[in-house]
Amino acid sequence: MENFVNSLPSKNNIRATYESYKPVFSEILANVEDKLKKTLKLNSMPTFKSRVKSFDSYYRKVLRLKSDEAGKKDFVELTDMMGIRVICAFLEDLSDVENQVKEHFDVKEVEYKGAQQSFREFGYESVHVLISVPEDCKPKDNTLPLPDSLVCEIQIRTILQDAWAEVEHELIYKSEFTPFDMPLRRKLASMNASLSLADIIFQEIRDYQKKFQSEVEARRASFYEKADMLTLEGGAHKTENLEIKNINRVSPYVRGTIDDLLLEAIHAHTHGDIDKAVDIYSIIISSEPVPPPAVLAVIHKHRGMAYFSKNNYESALEDFNLSVKYDVNGFRAYYYIGIVYSIIGKNKEAVEAFTQSLKINDYQSHAHFRRAVSYFKLGDFDESLKDLTAAKSLGLNDAEVENLNTKLMEKFGMKM
Repeated sequence: MENFVNSLPSKNNIRATYESYKPVFSEILANVEDKLKKTLKLNSMPTFKSRVKSFDSYYRKVLRLKSDEAGKKDFVELTDMMGIRVICAFLEDLSDVENQVKEHFDVKEVEYKGAQQSFREFGYESVHVLISVPEDCKPKDNTLPLPDSLVCEIQIRTILQDAWAEVEHELIYKSEFTPFDMPLRRKLASMNASLSLADIIFQEIRDYQKKFQSEVEARRASFYEKADMLTLEGGAHKTENLEIKNINRVSPYVRGTIDDLLLEAIHAHTHGDIDKAVDIYSIIISSEPVPPPAVLAVIHKHRGMAYFSKNNYESALEDFNLSVKYDVNGFRAYYYIGIVYSIIGKNKEAVEAFTQSLKINDYQSHAHFRRAVSYFKLGDFDESLKDLTAAKSLGLNDAEVENLNTKLMEKFGMKM
């Protein structure tokens, strides 16, 4: 080692050379990061951290490498001089980022850190991707010679993987003390395992939400389609091209919970097994201990929609009213109340329900439109026109809107 150190140019010369390159590396790094941000397309955008390796870290690594090349020149090229960390919310995002990086950059190497560790070992997990520096990311006015093989390292991690890596770096990598004592090692391994499990659970919850949302959207679209068929001449919500996907349980460990029962009920509801859906909703409502008000508000709203699909408007109305009892800010439940009243011909009550919904959330184009229809049926054409104008200003512009507009113009004696 001593002979190797003696063969190196002076540390000051190496420092001066490396520091002269740092502004160039910083500019390259900023350009690559900007390119990454424009390239990556994810449901939840990651956060980015960038760094140019400090000279002290660079010099220590040069000494560790004992490269023959290091003894011949002031500047030794390393693969991790420039690094960008892409920090994602969920495990599913890691492969998405990796695949998009491979698609848009010249990838030289991919390394999966921690993938070979046994369950007894601790250490951070991370995907490390080495890319060639794109030509359009290199400074145009740079006078320093850049190696042809210059690379940038992209590290892809979850938030929890990144947190563990930061802590581990401080506890182990930067410390002269590495724990050999078994209890300490077990504690570190336990923490690493806990964070890994947390990542898995977060992903399971994410998968659950996606499946739940898919079912809810399909069921809600079906509800609106029926409401349109019963109250409007054409129908403002069409679902012919709606894709309804089958669901599988996310995890056997959530079977029988309220979340799991609710997803099963909505799935049954969406696929036409209304009696099963009503039974499951009723089981949740009558379960012990009594679910909290927020849960009851959601379940009554869903059961009301199931009753609605069976043309049981009385029970639907009862459930929607119970929903707003448990959640006074439930604007959708008030909207559904208005729809039921409009179907059974109680337009005054429908106006009151739509009004309550709009008091909570005024940015509902369809609520304005349906209140406009109810006002029209009540003969209050001025208020109907106001609501129709509001609906159009919020972006609603379909055949039914134009149909009502034509009728209003006729009432006001105006030619179209």
